[in-house]
Amino acid sequence: MSLMISGFYASLTVLLAIGLSIRVIKQRRVNKVGIGTGGNADLALAKRVHENLLENAPLALILFMLAEFNGLPAAISHCFGTVWIVARLLHAIGLTAAKGGVHFGRVWGVLLTWVVMVGLAIVNIGFFIGL
Repeated sequence: MSLMISGFYASLTVLLAIGLSIRVIKQRRVNKVGIGTGGNADLALAKRVHENLLENAPLALILFMLAEFNGLPAAISHCFGTVWIVARLLHAIGLTAAKGGVHFGRVWGVLLTWVVMVGLAIVNIGFFIGL
């Protein structure tokens, strides 16, 4: 069984993670902070956006790979994958724009992330119990 679809979305996730990491590096250079945040709010925010992706991605990507390996149809895999990437972009944009406050992108990014993760968990549980 090939894992090309989950590999594709894992690759997009890595590119997003690197993009967010570059934002952290830029903030570090501008603010001359090597470790931590140096009390700088913009650096703290850039770090938090990056960290949030890194907190959610491992479990989501494991669920993607397992569902695909167990036979989730390609169309459904792509639906989950597209919503995942859109959710993570929405979250990054919303958290950044609101500077940590409430924003459409932040709220919907989190909700859609959870929908994908819970949906994939249910799919994998369904495979286990034979549905």
